Amino acid sequence: MNTFISSDNSWALMAITCGWTAFAIYAEQTWTWASRLSSCIIALLGALFLTNFGIIPTNCIFFDDIIWGYVVPMAIPMLLLTCDIQKVGRESGRILIIFLIGSIGTTVGVLLGYALLHDYIEHLPGIAAMLTGTYIGGTVNLVALSDAFQIPGESVSAAVVADNLLMTLYFFVLVMIPGIRFFYRKFKHPLIDEINTTGTTDTSVTQAASFWGKKPISLKDIAINIALSVMIVWVSTEISNLISAAFPANQDKGLLNNMIGGLFGNKYLILTTFTMIIATVFSKPLENLSGSQEIGTYLIHLFFFAVGAPASIRAILQNAPLLLVFAAVIILVNMLFTFTFGKLLKFDLEECILASNANIGGPTTAAAMAISQGWTKLIGPIMLIGTFGYVLGTYAGMFIGNFLGA
Repeated sequence: MNTFISSDNSWALMAITCGWTAFAIYAEQTWTWASRLSSCIIALLGALFLTNFGIIPTNCIFFDDIIWGYVVPMAIPMLLLTCDIQKVGRESGRILIIFLIGSIGTTVGVLLGYALLHDYIEHLPGIAAMLTGTYIGGTVNLVALSDAFQIPGESVSAAVVADNLLMTLYFFVLVMIPGIRFFYRKFKHPLIDEINTTGTTDTSVTQAASFWGKKPISLKDIAINIALSVMIVWVSTEISNLISAAFPANQDKGLLNNMIGGLFGNKYLILTTFTMIIATVFSKPLENLSGSQEIGTYLIHLFFFAVGAPASIRAILQNAPLLLVFAAVIILVNMLFTFTFGKLLKFDLEECILASNANIGGPTTAAAMAISQGWTKLIGPIMLIGTFGYVLGTYAGMFIGNFLGA
């Protein structure tokens, strides 16, 4: 499809991406409605609008090679440099339980959707594995599982479109839940009550603006953050390449070999693990390092814009409308498990919302929602739990794929 901005005009695409990202962040910190929606969703919606109206392409070198190849890997270490496992682990045990329940809901939803639609969707066992991984972990798992089961490119693209579109719609639902009387009456919501009670001293300041207020940051901080991030990505990439070479994907090698190669040969999982080890072992000196969350979060906003670009509504309606139904079944069952068991086990509303968000969207979207809603006590725990989903998602996706005969 011809677009106003061609796919090889990287400078124009970079200008649009950075410009809309700046607007999204400005909006979140200026207007209450935007703060509740979150700047990440505004960034994603901007790309969704621009691609579906033929202004920018759905795929291009800038998105595929620069954002996915460099921006995303650099963002993950920066966001995790403050995640001391010992410190955050003590605070995240409770929310881990509801996250795992939601993960079971995802798996049940996949099996239910497969039972209903396996006669109508081609390559559904492999797609089921992909969506199991991404709706427990994140897009990282979707990419890894699509490679592991060698799913055809057109099926992967259709699944990604359905995933992006449903994920965006579901985020709207999660944002609206605190304002729905049914949920407000049935669940405890201490963080919401605390915000409503204390409020802010300046009503013109949104929760996002308060959280991301100006902080001292030096040139040394910027240099160390970038250097650490790049070195972690480099070392993690080399380690993952060595593991992939030692355990190549091959049906003759057996399931264990393929699981080791597919899981530990994934550079995203390696760099996540490596970063969290560094953050735990060197927690004291890293406490004095400023800017990692700000720089990492900015890079993730660029990623959200790139994620919204492939979500062509026309493509999903033309090529694979049933995939939209399949993804919707999975998300609906995840939501039912999370909120039903959350109510039975007396979890707070905020915990249920963020756990389901971490399942469906991953740690960054869950953390973004926690920030936008002012639930600062849950930012660290949900980031850790969502990152754990990267590990769990690949295991679950491999199991489902092999169980369904992908």
